Amino acid sequence: MAQIIHRSTNLLKTVSAMRHLTTASTTPITVETSLPFTGHNIEPPSRSVETTPQELLSFFRDMVLMRRMEIAADSLYKAKLIRGFCHLYDGQEAVAVGMEAAITKKDCIITAYRDHCIFLGRGGTLMDAFAELMGRKDGCSKGKGGSMHFYKKESGFYGGHGIVGAQVPLGCGLAFAQKYSKDENVTFSMYGDGAANQGQLFEALNMAALWDLPAIFVCENNHYGMGTAEWRAAKSPAYYKRGDYVPGLKEITKSLSCETSMQVAKEHALKNGPIILKWTPTGIHELHVRPWKQYRTRVRLLVVLDRTLKRNRKEMRKGWMKSLQKLRI
Repeated sequence: MAQIIHRSTNLLKTVSAMRHLTTASTTPITVETSLPFTGHNIEPPSRSVETTPQELLSFFRDMVLMRRMEIAADSLYKAKLIRGFCHLYDGQEAVAVGMEAAITKKDCIITAYRDHCIFLGRGGTLMDAFAELMGRKDGCSKGKGGSMHFYKKESGFYGGHGIVGAQVPLGCGLAFAQKYSKDENVTFSMYGDGAANQGQLFEALNMAALWDLPAIFVCENNHYGMGTAEWRAAKSPAYYKRGDYVPGLKEITKSLSCETSMQVAKEHALKNGPIILKWTPTGIHELHVRPWKQYRTRVRLLVVLDRTLKRNRKEMRKGWMKSLQKLRI
């Protein structure tokens, strides 16, 4: 009994130390990503990422907030309080969080119809988001845009777009404006694997490379484009190589990995022109909150469900333990 009490006391001390450490510590720590980056016509960055316990905890909080928002939106849609379309981003939160950690609000982002969490990351509020989803005038687009057309121009967010791939050429236009104005900022054009086969994407890539625009093409490959499995629609899933003459980076989807690749991409785009990033997040909800069983087996869904948050928890534990070891020393 005495041993159990002693172990419990030690555990409580450790948890208490970790709480203090994570909420207050800004001591730099180095975390190694589980898998290396893969580069195309570019030197991939190191697996070692420098961060702080405070930053790791903020990543986790932001991802949990995004997840809870999307789950609430799912419930409201099924209760018929949200009308029209409703495309959710849960399972892909690490992309939005890692991206925001590496850039500023002067950098532009334009994305497809899964835009709720990108809007939240750009500084949007839950009130603005849910008001828009429910068609209220207090929404970020005055209640007229709905799920697919969130917008926050003052923070450099130029919206979600319902037409597959149509946002990519618009992103090149934003990058052109930045270069014309001689701003030291970049534009992130986000699209999915479904849009990766669209002709307008290749036209935009050609123009961006021809004019050395500060454009970053971000492919979020969740393996299902409009409900069609990736292997049915794409001969080659190596989307980061699709630019041929445009360099590319591929990595797993963790908030720290996303932050690192974003920093590398931004530096490259400002000096050398466009670059393609490919992430592989796990989208939990399908297009327009469709039942997953229409094109995914239950086993497949259970295997990938919540993988994003579990991976990031593992990263944070590594960081906490390293910091605790430093405190003991």
